[in-house]
Amino acid sequence: MEPNLITGNYHSDQRGFLFYNNDFDASLVKRIYIIENKDIDFIRGWQGHKIEQRWFCAISGKFKIELIQVDNWENPSKILKIDSFIIEAEKLDIIHIPSGYISSIQSLEPNSKLLIMADYLLGEINDEFRYDIDYFKK
Repeated sequence: MEPNLITGNYHSDQRGFLFYNNDFDASLVKRIYIIENKDIDFIRGWQGHKIEQRWFCAISGKFKIELIQVDNWENPSKILKIDSFIIEAEKLDIIHIPSGYISSIQSLEPNSKLLIMADYLLGEINDEFRYDIDYFKK
C-alpha cells in the first residue's frame, strides 16, 4: 500500500465555514495528538513505524510532509525514494501513511498545527523507529 491524499473540502455561507472530509474513514483511529514545530526552519524527522499506520491533517497553517518506505529497518538504504506532500488547513485534506513508512514534517507557516491519528494506542506495541534527518540523500 502506498501513501495517499484523501481530499477534503469546505463550504461557506452567511454563517461561516464548514470544513469536511467525507471520504475519510476514521474507524481504525485509536489515538490522536497534535504537533507544532518550533519554527519553519525545523524539520521533524525521520520517524515512523513498521506496523502502525497514521493519518496527518493540517488543522492550522501549512506543512510539507515527506515519506519514505523503509527497505531495512536496521540498516535502511540511504537512497530510497522520497514522496512529498503539501497540506494546508484551508481544506481538510488528510494524508494516509501506511505501515512501513517514516516521515519528516516541516511547517511552512508559523504556528502551524498538525493533527496526527494512529491506529494503535500509546504503548500498545513497540514500533517506533527514528533516523537522523540527514541520513537519507535527496
